[in-house]
Amino acid sequence: MFKGIANLASMMKQAQEMGGRLQSLTESLKSQRVTGVAGGGLVEVEMNGAGEMLRLQIDPSLDREMIEDLVPAAVNSAQAKAKEMHAQAMQEMTSDMDLPGLDEALAKFNGGQ
Repeated sequence: MFKGIANLASMMKQAQEMGGRLQSLTESLKSQRVTGVAGGGLVEVEMNGAGEMLRLQIDPSLDREMIEDLVPAAVNSAQAKAKEMHAQAMQEMTSDMDLPGLDEALAKFNGGQ
């Protein structure tokens, strides 16, 4: 019985530590940048590691139809990079934690099987 309580206490401590780490991770990701490009550089989107769009640059030679095609492609590219950055940071943050099922949960969160 006491062993179960000790395990629960250990898991609670790890959860508290993880909360603090998640807050630090979020701040760190907000300071990192990724860029998505479409149309050979005619449209460029910059996002932070948290997936927030910071800048959109569109070549003035583009017509409306091309812009409507290229902007989503550039945004999706930047979002994919931001998601990968987030996944790597989460993996690094949790690598020393011994929580059953954590690796599988992170794999699903990151789009894995």
